[in-house]
Amino acid sequence: MPEAPSLYRRHRPRTFSQVVGQEHVVRTLRNAVQQNKVHHAYLFVGSRGTGKTSMAKILAACLNCENGPTVDPCGVCQSCIAIQNATSMDVIEMDAASNNSVDDIRDLRDRVSLAPVSGKSKVYILDEAHMLSSQAWNAFLKTLEEPPPNTIFVLATTEASKVLPTVVDRCHRFDFTRPTVGQLAQVVGRVAQEEHITIGDDAVALLARHATGSFRDALGTLEQMVTYSGTTITTEDVLAVLGIADADLLFGMMDAVASGDAAKTLRGCARLVNTGRDPMSFIRDLEAHARDLLVIQTLGEVPAEMRITTDRDQRIAAQAGRIGRAQVIRLLDLLAEAMRAVRDGADARTFLELALVKAAAPEVDPSTKAIAARLERLERAVNAGAGVSVAPPPITTPEPAPAAPEEPAGRFQRDPEPAPQPTAAATGAAAAVAAIPHPQVEVEPEPQEPVPAPPPPVPSVGMTLHDLLEVWPAVLDGVRERHALCAGLLSTAQPVALDAEMLTIAFPEDQEFLRRKAENPDMRVCLSEAMRAVTGASPQITYELRDFAAAAEAAGTPPPVPETGPEFIEKLMAAFDAEEIRPEDDAPKET
Repeated sequence: MPEAPSLYRRHRPRTFSQVVGQEHVVRTLRNAVQQNKVHHAYLFVGSRGTGKTSMAKILAACLNCENGPTVDPCGVCQSCIAIQNATSMDVIEMDAASNNSVDDIRDLRDRVSLAPVSGKSKVYILDEAHMLSSQAWNAFLKTLEEPPPNTIFVLATTEASKVLPTVVDRCHRFDFTRPTVGQLAQVVGRVAQEEHITIGDDAVALLARHATGSFRDALGTLEQMVTYSGTTITTEDVLAVLGIADADLLFGMMDAVASGDAAKTLRGCARLVNTGRDPMSFIRDLEAHARDLLVIQTLGEVPAEMRITTDRDQRIAAQAGRIGRAQVIRLLDLLAEAMRAVRDGADARTFLELALVKAAAPEVDPSTKAIAARLERLERAVNAGAGVSVAPPPITTPEPAPAAPEEPAGRFQRDPEPAPQPTAAATGAAAAVAAIPHPQVEVEPEPQEPVPAPPPPVPSVGMTLHDLLEVWPAVLDGVRERHALCAGLLSTAQPVALDAEMLTIAFPEDQEFLRRKAENPDMRVCLSEAMRAVTGASPQITYELRDFAAAAEAAGTPPPVPETGPEFIEKLMAAFDAEEIRPEDDAPKET
């Protein structure tokens, strides 16, 4: 007993009217057949399962039907049946992935010269055309450009960028779009009805979303479900076979993130793993769910391509109104980071839990904590009635070096000496010298590199030294992105005083060299920009030396342990691009 063909082969569209989507391709090919203007070469480009091969066979049936050429092939004549069963001598399908050598193309070129056997045209369907080698394409170019009469080539590919430009120029190109979830659900529902399969709307929606834009994948999954559960398919069956998260789990996880309940997210992950589902699949499902929320929040409605069922659409719209857009965007960033880590070999469950905990409890992330502290400070200032002016972004255009500061009054001040009066002899000599002609020599001034000016100071309204110390690691991270050497210097210092206009940063008393390096204008600008980015303020900065051990002893707190040892030496050598000179290197060598 011969095997029955698979679902997607049995329900492949046979006419243009049965094609779902691809209206631009259908209309162009239909007009070409009606007007007898069919081109000799077509290039069908699109992702897998979008109907490229089916469209090529429909075109072949339109040309070779006994009633044709016609846009509505009968489907019952000998030619139509042979094309449907892939037994037609006039429609040749060739897989370029396994027949990509020059010899294969030469054999094809020799067969092209033969006339059609029973139909009116010979149609060659070359699938995965991008797999042909450059030598094979060069051997095929002349035949593709000037084929024999009534010979048509249809090249199908998923990667048009790998097809030679000389080949693309000889073809009429059609780009097949990916079907929407609604179109996939429409096809799955129609096939289920024709096959007498009972399946609910929620299960159809899950199958359509899991197909990721492929008709073939959607019908293949439906056939797999029939094998698993028979002709009655429930939503639980789909979840069990595909291993995807159900809607309740996705909605519950997003609500836990929105409410800041990190413990609930961990319990949800444990329940997910206990049911045997793949954490990586759940990361992708949660990413798709969060993306839907972001789109709905931005558009203000559920777009047509996202609509599945009325209940689900209302539920996701309500959740999009409850959750802040910033939370959704942050969750998407964390999930993308988790997927990168898993691809690099990390544990999927660990990084899923890490992403959810960070999203639900943003205070565990230093950078997010810094932003939250800045917003809290601004809110306190607004509530207190202080006028806070938001400073514009720093100007990066270099400015001329500032003029040398004038000597302050009261320090080493003395009366100006009168200029000496020239004598008569000196005046006469000067006049004689001036009378002698001298060539004019233009001396160009030496170019001076402009020193970037620090951004204008912004008062630190409402910010205390304690607040700054909490976000100081985030400030150092910002400095490190701009100037690695400056970050290395500041890692040995710490803020010790802060008022509305002045920030004092202290270095250990034996680090005078590091303090002088930190006075560099470039490093001052770098620190000011990092302070402004994290805290919203950039007060004037002054550096000093301080005995941290004595200060801690006076305050009754243990002094901070200075960073020493080989690792600190290596860090300093890397920061200053230095090398170690050992005493034995300088000792005179014995002869």
